[in-house]
Amino acid sequence: MDVVTDRLFRHLTWANSYVFDAIANQPDEYLKLTAPNDSWTVAEILEHLTASRYADLLDQAGDIPTQVPSNKSEVLTLKQLSATFDARLRESAKHPIGFVEFQRDDRTIRRNRETILTQAIHHATEHRAQIAGIFANHNLKIIDLDEIDLWGFANYEGLGD
Repeated sequence: MDVVTDRLFRHLTWANSYVFDAIANQPDEYLKLTAPNDSWTVAEILEHLTASRYADLLDQAGDIPTQVPSNKSEVLTLKQLSATFDARLRESAKHPIGFVEFQRDDRTIRRNRETILTQAIHHATEHRAQIAGIFANHNLKIIDLDEIDLWGFANYEGLGD
């Protein structure tokens, strides 16, 4: 795997971990917060971000069911699952070439492995931002996206300031 791809998957795990920790340190009722005109709660988005579907498409090791968390303990359990799925994705990134076929609603879908890997990173970034936005909409500064950008990650790994 090239160094850029490896760094992006390491960042994925690190940034996801930050979000789980930030949420786990809040009152349980914050898991029920939503954005205006949206029914998805912080907890539902966190579970959706975690789901192993992308990892399973790539490694066929199994789609492990996840639960929407309702308290700190369940958030931390989901964090552990997320880390295992992120590790599976990083391992799958060593073999980006090829296609995956799967069934959905009585039809066969064919996806490029590179697209699945790229989408996995984008998907997590999108939902971290969505959760941060929900908190911001409620005047809560819980997730600072600037703290988990690639500059911050470089500093974390000792490759920056």
